[in-house]
Amino acid sequence: MGADITWLEPSLEPPDRFPSPFDELGPHPLARHAAERLKSELGSACGAGALDCSLDGKMVGVLVISDRTGRMGFLRAFSGTYQGGWDVPGFAPPLFQRSARAGVEPAGESALKALTAREVVAVPDGPMFERQSAELLVLRARHLGLRSARATLRQAELPAERLEVLAQESRRDKAERRRLEARHEQERAPERKKARRSAALTRLRLAVSRRFMRALQDCYLCPNAQGETRPLRSLFAPGEPPSGAGDCAAPKLLAAAFAQQLRPVALAEFWWGPPPPAGGRLEGVYYPACGEKCAPLLPFMLQGLEVRAPRRFTPTPRPIERLEILYGDAHVVVVEKPAGLLSVPGKGAELGDSVLTRLRSERGEAWLAHRLDLDTSGILVAALDLRTCSALQAQFANREVEKRYVAWVEGRVRGDAGEIDLPLRVDIHDRPRQVVDAVHGKKAVTRWRVAAREGARTRMELSPLTGRTHQLRVHCAHPGGLASPIVGDRLYGHLDERLMLHAELLSFTHPVSRKRMRFENPAEF
Repeated sequence: MGADITWLEPSLEPPDRFPSPFDELGPHPLARHAAERLKSELGSACGAGALDCSLDGKMVGVLVISDRTGRMGFLRAFSGTYQGGWDVPGFAPPLFQRSARAGVEPAGESALKALTAREVVAVPDGPMFERQSAELLVLRARHLGLRSARATLRQAELPAERLEVLAQESRRDKAERRRLEARHEQERAPERKKARRSAALTRLRLAVSRRFMRALQDCYLCPNAQGETRPLRSLFAPGEPPSGAGDCAAPKLLAAAFAQQLRPVALAEFWWGPPPPAGGRLEGVYYPACGEKCAPLLPFMLQGLEVRAPRRFTPTPRPIERLEILYGDAHVVVVEKPAGLLSVPGKGAELGDSVLTRLRSERGEAWLAHRLDLDTSGILVAALDLRTCSALQAQFANREVEKRYVAWVEGRVRGDAGEIDLPLRVDIHDRPRQVVDAVHGKKAVTRWRVAAREGARTRMELSPLTGRTHQLRVHCAHPGGLASPIVGDRLYGHLDERLMLHAELLSFTHPVSRKRMRFENPAEF
């Protein structure tokens, strides 16, 4: 089963070199045009509408190609599987060799199912342990009383025979304690045996699972534009490929193009369907290729093509100017951070300009007590000595600082006020994005209030009770939060002139004077 070609009218100029799949500023206009055609089909009941993502969202991709005559069209692909299968008519097939996988998969799945069926979960016998604990406490209390009585008798002048009797009583107590502990241990033996068996089976199942995964990954052969192929696992050496490596839309598309002797021209990948449970994806929004699964893979597959360097989102260059100082004394400085200026220097000389850099150039030593995202404007407090900085940071950690942000979000938010409690962690597959994770995420709480509604937007007042990275941005965009991304949010919503998020209020206790300080600076938007 191959990938169908949808031919394009020659209305747009192709790029002079293949645009990088990791470009952060969006796909080439030609790839975007092809993707919009596919989106239209996905939203209809015909053609590619056979790929129904209305229940579970999925990354979908298009690859603009040209044939030997120069005629251009595009291929389509989806990430992973669809409704438990690898194939949908018209879409690029999977990257693995079907015959090799067919020889590996049944036996591997059968072995894992057999081990899973043998696993015994060792559930502690609660009543037994409670009874044993009670028996041990009673015995300890009785022995303590006897020991105390013997100690009192020993203080008197007693004959040697009487002292020997006391020593024998002490030895009997110890023997009684050992007998009770031995009986308890014997009672626990079946549970311990069950626990050891369960742990051994778990280790065996994990080892078999790793071998099975490696065998599956060995079924993937990655081609490139020069006609070469390499095993998938070799491209990730010396590490191990993550689960799902080779199953993204981009490698499927490139392999399909090479198989049909088509020249790749431009690529676009977008999310289609409801957001994933962890958040971080919106329907129709374009995203660059993922870092963990595709970064080791795609550079090899693109060998033989001229590839543009990826464009990175960088702060808008600003002339060197003095920061707006809202307050300053010998210990603290409160400044207004403009959007597009880093709070602290980034990696590389081009990211050296920051609030901290400028403060140190003007004030000497300085430390920021907290940070604001690159795209966020608003009030920041800095300390001019480490002791003051530690005291301020303790106030942030202990939630003794009052913070309020103002934001414009997409859509009309339902309700007038509320609280969002969604734990967050970094997306290890797509840093620096954060995702919602009820198991491994750190607690993140935001209070919100609607300030105004204008057209298709809502003006919000946001008060974070915790200080997680991108907390307000994720809490606004996630379906479990406001389901309304902040306007201009390039990571969790749609790129615009700027991120409409501003830290307008900050209140804290001065670490030296102990006076409560309160600063407000309204947003420009």
